[in-house]
Amino acid sequence: MSTELEHLDSQKYGLALHTTTPELGLAISNFAGDARSGIWNLERELSSLMHQHLIQFIQPQVWGDLAFIAVARGPGGFTGTRIGVVAARTLGQQLNIPVFAISTLAAVAFSQASTSVIAVQMPAQRGQIFAAIYQPAPDGLGLKALVPDTVLTPQAWQKKLESWNSDVQLIEAKSELAATVTSILQLAYLDWQIGKRLHWSEALPFYGQHPVDV
Repeated sequence: MSTELEHLDSQKYGLALHTTTPELGLAISNFAGDARSGIWNLERELSSLMHQHLIQFIQPQVWGDLAFIAVARGPGGFTGTRIGVVAARTLGQQLNIPVFAISTLAAVAFSQASTSVIAVQMPAQRGQIFAAIYQPAPDGLGLKALVPDTVLTPQAWQKKLESWNSDVQLIEAKSELAATVTSILQLAYLDWQIGKRLHWSEALPFYGQHPVDV
């Protein structure tokens, strides 16, 4: 049975932020033909320049045009991830709109436009690996997490992959992750379309441990 999807008013927009790497990724869309995105390599100036880029990027739209915010919640760099999540939560609180915290690994998987099961891995600290396994939903309508984002040793991850009972497409997420900001936005919109309206306080970063307050 198909689910009836809601559609955004064409005068309203979704905005996505991706700050889990030294690059800033921004995307905005009304999902009716008006969409744009940008990537800036800000390195150590991410925290000081993000708001300036955001203010310039959103034009000609204004803050009141936003229906929801999406943000990459990690895994990724600790400082960058926190900067993005805090910014998204602040905007969500001030504008009283939903905030969707989307997995960095899920965005990578979604960007592959694949119909097969996708395993995504990313280098973590102390020789470990961030990993997850996703199954694309029919018609490209989102992802199902078969193995939610976690941290494993390379040996444990390899064992899990070898024991998987179906073909898995393995993707390694290393660089240029900000380019998946459009996938962050699209995954959030799919959640919005099925009626999810997540309060800004529910947007929590994933650092590879238990979610923590920001």
